[in-house]
Amino acid sequence: MPSYSIFTKPWRTASTDELIEIVRGLGFDAIEFPLRDGYQVEPGSAESSLPAFTRKLKDNGIRIEDVASTPTEPVLAACAASGIPMVRVMFIPRIQRDYLDQEAQYLKELDSLERLCLKHGVKVGLQTHCGAGATTTADTARIIGRYDPRAIGAVWDAAHSGLAGEQPEQSIDLAWSHLCLVNFKNARYQMAGRAPTGEAEFRPYFCPGQDGQCSWPRAVKRLKDKGYGGAWCVPAEYSDPRSDDELLDYVKRDFAWLRSLVEG
Repeated sequence: MPSYSIFTKPWRTASTDELIEIVRGLGFDAIEFPLRDGYQVEPGSAESSLPAFTRKLKDNGIRIEDVASTPTEPVLAACAASGIPMVRVMFIPRIQRDYLDQEAQYLKELDSLERLCLKHGVKVGLQTHCGAGATTTADTARIIGRYDPRAIGAVWDAAHSGLAGEQPEQSIDLAWSHLCLVNFKNARYQMAGRAPTGEAEFRPYFCPGQDGQCSWPRAVKRLKDKGYGGAWCVPAEYSDPRSDDELLDYVKRDFAWLRSLVEG
């Protein structure tokens, strides 16, 4: 059976028991957990707290598919001790500096990180992020292509692929050799006003799956045709839910549509 996870970033202030109730109420059997300051477990206490947190979730039928965090060695060790196979990351350079210079420096960081990943048996997954970052799947593939896919993988994101103007089939093919996770959210550009120069300004608007620039049916078909066997993550990222109830409604509708595509 396909495995589905949800990114629990929107529920930062929930207790562990409340988080379990939310995840189970939505019908997910796995989560992507934001291992960041201010959440249920923080990086500074991960080595002691993450295994216990993972066990409590597991006792309630929920596993941690991956964490979104900074892959320091203590974080990798905590994930290994907790049975969590992956840490999701993004490469976010500064637009004011030369991109290729920053990419070269990031490759040096990945050189060291590859050894740590193999040591601990925990993968790092680099997510494409349209805007400042590895903007296209081709950028991501160029960065990770030199590394062992057991250590460094690719996270394909429907929303950012669509914002980059990619064809989903082509972008999935580019990521395929190292693909370890797929994110199904969606987005489109909206005019946000005009700059002092008079030119139009556009910003991403994260919306329900059926309303964005990436075709989920085409993406799911390509992944199924290629035999994708990893988790299907719903990131629960939307620009303007007016309430917690509306956020939950968005997630339920997107999850239902994704399941119909994956299992249909």
